[in-house]
Amino acid sequence: MIQPYQSVAVLGAGAWGTALAQVAAAAGRDVLIWAREGEVVRGINQDRENPLFLPGLPLSPKVRATADIADAAKAELILAVPPAQHMRGVLRSIRPHLKPGAPLVLCAKGVERGTLALMTDVLAEEMPDVGPAVLSGPGFAKDVARGLPTATTIASPDAARAQRIVATIGLPTFRPYVADDLIGAEIGGAVKNVIAIACGVAEGRKLGDGARAALITRGFAELTRLGLAMGAKAETLSGLCGLGDLVLTCASMTSRNTSLGAALGEGRKLKEILAERRSVAEGMESAPAVVALAAKYKVEMPICAAVHEILSERIDIDQAIFALLSRPFKAEGV
Repeated sequence: MIQPYQSVAVLGAGAWGTALAQVAAAAGRDVLIWAREGEVVRGINQDRENPLFLPGLPLSPKVRATADIADAAKAELILAVPPAQHMRGVLRSIRPHLKPGAPLVLCAKGVERGTLALMTDVLAEEMPDVGPAVLSGPGFAKDVARGLPTATTIASPDAARAQRIVATIGLPTFRPYVADDLIGAEIGGAVKNVIAIACGVAEGRKLGDGARAALITRGFAELTRLGLAMGAKAETLSGLCGLGDLVLTCASMTSRNTSLGAALGEGRKLKEILAERRSVAEGMESAPAVVALAAKYKVEMPICAAVHEILSERIDIDQAIFALLSRPFKAEGV
């Protein structure tokens, strides 16, 4: 019988981190969330609620919060859930306090700007003695925190460790499937957020369901091209953390990325949209890095490139749509 880890620390108290804390608590673990915001720490410990990022959802009494990252480092299993662009800083903060070889699961979806590093690359650079594991797949924080059925992927080259992570947080309503393809798990999660912005733009511009279906399908082709060029497995990309995550994110306005794109499609300015939000739309942060990776690996990703151009305000939305619709006709598999 696989022995689960008994204590879990969650680094990052955003909506997704809070939802994963709920999952671990429901699985019977003692859970400690590390948060930067004092308001969040007080809300979780005193009112059993995350007032900033998941308001209105009662939290398990087994979930506690701290502002001291050294406390979080004492847990048997660490779930790292900061925004992707802050992952390196969080790992550097916990590194002096972490036991050598302590299991750590990367739960952020994105590519680091500037370095073009995946989160596993960041971990390897900052903590080379820590074996990597990635949690990725389709799921919205509110649904997961409420205990609605969700399937996800735990990717790790260490099968025994992956199975122990599954034993620690797996539930009938939270079903992790094991894989060994770190690159596929990461690329799926990063690229789908960029494609979701494009789908949101189509929604905001009222281009119809056919346009969204085309963007999802051709976006999956882009995701697959990049993933395969980087060494991912095709079956990973067509699974939960690739196609599954893409379909969920692109099909719902619950997604921060899709709703951001929709607001842009309605004609609102990016600065105005961001001023109203606390949570990060990872696709906006990852788009430049995804486009740079496409250039590095010499793969064509016109939808992601169009999103990047829109976000950087180099072209307007109508120009981007015209450019995509004016591309030469070609065989579907190309």
